[in-house]
Amino acid sequence: MTPPPGPPQGAQPEPGSDAWAPFRPRRGRTVALGVVWSSLVVFGVIAVVMPSQVDGRWGLGDRLMFFGLGVAVALIAWRYASIRAVPSRAGLVVRNLMLTRTLDWPEIVGIQFGGGEPWVTLDLEDGDSVAVMAIQKADGPVAGREASRLAALIQAFGEAPEPKRPLEPS
Repeated sequence: MTPPPGPPQGAQPEPGSDAWAPFRPRRGRTVALGVVWSSLVVFGVIAVVMPSQVDGRWGLGDRLMFFGLGVAVALIAWRYASIRAVPSRAGLVVRNLMLTRTLDWPEIVGIQFGGGEPWVTLDLEDGDSVAVMAIQKADGPVAGREASRLAALIQAFGEAPEPKRPLEPS
């Protein structure tokens, strides 16, 4: 396997260069933003045009609750649209659907982008793994380039120095 393209071994990318650009899904973000606006419009229109009943079946409270359901769907889709991974000299901030995690570069020991996983997975030194939903297979060739860029950053910044051990007397 050939090493991923990126900065040469030991090279430091300059802040502001493309190497430091945030990772974001493209297709998933577009779909999620469409769901945000569609949900607000559709549920809003339905709440306005709901027939009011004399016997009180569909009152103002019902209309507000129905629109509130649309807002809830929009909020979940907005959270999905805000998925990203932001690299910096200090490390990587991974914002997934439910959690946001800050990782130092030396914590990351490997990267996987293959098999049946829909997104990149980072292997951590403590044996844990973290999904990076910001780089998704659905984005096609762009996802491969983004995974290579992340792998290059991990290679450039992720190697932790070996701890120095005191010499043992013989």
